[in-house]
Amino acid sequence: MKKIQQRASGILLHPTSLPGRFGIGDLGPETKRFVDFLVRTGQTLWQVLPLGPTGYGDSPYQCFSAFAGNPLLVSLEGLVADGLLSEDDLRDPPPFPEERVDYAAVIPYRMALLARAAEAFHRGHAGAALAPDFDAFCRAQTHWLDDFALFMALKEAHELRTWSAWPRPLARREPDALAAAREQHAEAIFKHKFIQFMFFRQWDEVRRYANQAGVRIIGDIPIFVAYDSADVWAHPELFFLDEEGKPTVVAGVPPDYFSATGQLWGNPLYRWDVLARQGYAWWLDRLRTTFAQVDILRIDHFIGIHRYWEIPARAKTAIKGRYRPGPGADFLQAARNALGDLPIIAEDLGAITPEVEELRDAFELPGMKLLQFAFDSDATNPFLPHNYPRRCVAYTGTHDNDTTVGWFHATTPEERSNAQRYFARSGEDIAYDFIRGVLSSVADTAIIPMQDVLCLGSEARMNHPGRPSGNWQWRMRADAITDWHVGRLAEMAELYGRAPEKPGAVKKPSAATGTVVRAATDGGAPDEDDEDLDEPPSDERAPR
Repeated sequence: MKKIQQRASGILLHPTSLPGRFGIGDLGPETKRFVDFLVRTGQTLWQVLPLGPTGYGDSPYQCFSAFAGNPLLVSLEGLVADGLLSEDDLRDPPPFPEERVDYAAVIPYRMALLARAAEAFHRGHAGAALAPDFDAFCRAQTHWLDDFALFMALKEAHELRTWSAWPRPLARREPDALAAAREQHAEAIFKHKFIQFMFFRQWDEVRRYANQAGVRIIGDIPIFVAYDSADVWAHPELFFLDEEGKPTVVAGVPPDYFSATGQLWGNPLYRWDVLARQGYAWWLDRLRTTFAQVDILRIDHFIGIHRYWEIPARAKTAIKGRYRPGPGADFLQAARNALGDLPIIAEDLGAITPEVEELRDAFELPGMKLLQFAFDSDATNPFLPHNYPRRCVAYTGTHDNDTTVGWFHATTPEERSNAQRYFARSGEDIAYDFIRGVLSSVADTAIIPMQDVLCLGSEARMNHPGRPSGNWQWRMRADAITDWHVGRLAEMAELYGRAPEKPGAVKKPSAATGTVVRAATDGGAPDEDDEDLDEPPSDERAPR
């Protein structure tokens, strides 16, 4: 597999967490401001969560499609710019909370405006110049778009019920029933195709802007798909389902760091033997579609490619299950043969075995190291920075963890003491102690959640694994990023060799402070963005 890059760093922030007036972060102007922030701070990577249309619990890991984009991310301001909505349509939005997403209020508000824009486009009242691009998009994406648009139209027609609860001819995809449904729900089908067109059009613009600025996007692909999805409805032969179309076994993980009863995800499990006989065609289509959106891809629960935890569908917890073999190297080799060397990150956290490590290493995939996992044992802990290999991605934490500040205050006294001793710090500046730990390590890649850059506590946590609701809500305030954050992060990126080289620049130490700054080759003054901080970072004080 293709190498990702030497000595790079970046930020983990899902677009829903960006600020904005309309209740949830989207693909509008704030995305470009965030890319500009990455550039100013020497970051060359932006990691996002899965970008699909969220379903149960608003989770990006439980989407209505493994191929489609999230309608809630479509920029309303972008629709105004394209003439599909008016400024009046966006006047006086509801009083959405600034620091969290209120999905119950956001979904009806935004979906109504998307429907209005789709109708204006459908009737030819607006956006005529987009028609050729729309038609081309529909032709190019027909392998998933037709099923998805029909699936969503039928969900709306059946009060959002799970597809197995629809009338049997529709649930079983009888040809006559589908033909009648396409005719009956033609307008709704068009609406969903239009929304997808706008999502991909806007996302392509965001990605181009990032790439042109030297920032690559790390995407995320859940290994499993949601049961209530167009994927399972359209391809039931690929999953373990009974005669009624319901799962017989489901996915999860046994008891682990996050939960004493394990995690009962509820996703249907693949019939890997069927997929193998088909040359993994569905999976290869999924990878192609995702790599058309991102530059690097994290495979969530990579362990499941080697083996997965199979739980009876009626179980109440994930405790009683069994390991079953995954497709292993056969699948990864098929992906390499079909798509070439791909830049993939293996999310290998959890019950990792030597066989998982061998599979990961055989394809030269970087695994993940989480600093929050490092302080529950001794100096041999593999999550401690001095034990990292170069080929890995080091994180302070992920979306599934508490923020570093929250973790430090909630963890055991022993772990807190171990962290203080390891960094020779009191913990008053624990977020940047951790940031320094991953940036200074030998890991080729380091990723920092935005909450840690901002030194936020548990109130900013993105997800609590195993909790069915109340997740994925955190948003960044519009005024959250200050010059202090920019200066401090930029200095660290440069100090530890992760900032990109500026053309014609050389590194030399500042005689006054020892801080590494960039100077022009003719000995001129450093760039304006690289000036020393007004106040020294708090963790530059002597060890306490």
